[in-house]
Amino acid sequence: MVALESYDPAVLDSTPGVEFYPGIICRGFVNMHCHSELSYLRGAIEPNCGYTGFAATMAQVRGNFTDQQRSEALAEADREMQSEGIVAVADIVNDSSSFATKSASPIRYRSFAEVFGLKQSNLEHCQQLAEHFPDTTLTPHSVYSVQEDDFQAVCRSATTPLSIHFKESQGEEQLFENSGALAEWYEQAGFNCDFLHYNSAAERIVANIPHDRSTIFVHNSHLTQSDIELIMSHFTAPVYWVLCPRSNRYIAGSTTDTVDLLVKNKLNICIGTDSLASNTSLSIIEELKCFAHIPLEQLLTWATTNGFNALGLKPHGWLNICGADLQNMRITEQTTVKRIL
Repeated sequence: MVALESYDPAVLDSTPGVEFYPGIICRGFVNMHCHSELSYLRGAIEPNCGYTGFAATMAQVRGNFTDQQRSEALAEADREMQSEGIVAVADIVNDSSSFATKSASPIRYRSFAEVFGLKQSNLEHCQQLAEHFPDTTLTPHSVYSVQEDDFQAVCRSATTPLSIHFKESQGEEQLFENSGALAEWYEQAGFNCDFLHYNSAAERIVANIPHDRSTIFVHNSHLTQSDIELIMSHFTAPVYWVLCPRSNRYIAGSTTDTVDLLVKNKLNICIGTDSLASNTSLSIIEELKCFAHIPLEQLLTWATTNGFNALGLKPHGWLNICGADLQNMRITEQTTVKRIL
């Protein structure tokens, strides 16, 4: 970023062919984790319900909406992201409901059809989505929601990037110890996991994902140094770590507390919003405000360059960032974004 030490806005504005934008000019934002098809659930799930409570409530309320309501919510979510300066999205899909909106949008979407199932697999359904809709690839939902055969099949069957929910809750790691809230829920539901012979979530990752397959890890709110060391010693392909702090706050009542750990290890950090089922808006600039102690130039790299690299896209779009603390190069509560191209 280059600063103008002294300038006269009136002179710049009156110069032919010159438009003056106060603040910072940067490339368009990349939303590296979104479930746009869940946009109809905005406000339908109470905050602070915990991860198992969130999943259980979603199952109860998602049938209360018509196809028209879902379609309108998708279109509105797409418009909202455009207005927030988002030009590319890594979007999770479970069905085909979002593709009509995506095909008509100027936003570049990369869709990840997530495979899951502890009782009944949805692998065949996801394969059909990937076959019929462009820029759609298969990915496991997580290390705790896919049985071994499907997990291995998806991880080893292609070379495109994977996008996996990872270390989102304490219960995820405890499951591999047959304890915690997730293990209790699975026992009550009658779910039998055939992958608990791994000692940890990270061990399952490195045992099944080829070292040369780029992987995007999402949430990471309970990540540890040992997780990072095991994973980074395995992969030769680029690895990306997505933070969705406001979703963590909405579901669990706390923001991501691993950002400093990721920075310390000099990892490729990206930013996501998750869905409107677990967030109040789809705004990258609002997510960045959760990391006000991080230098602004670093935050903008997370929100732009790293996301484009993760999705294999060329940087595009231009944004005007206003209201930042330009003296100390920090984001503030007053910081806003405006799309200029």
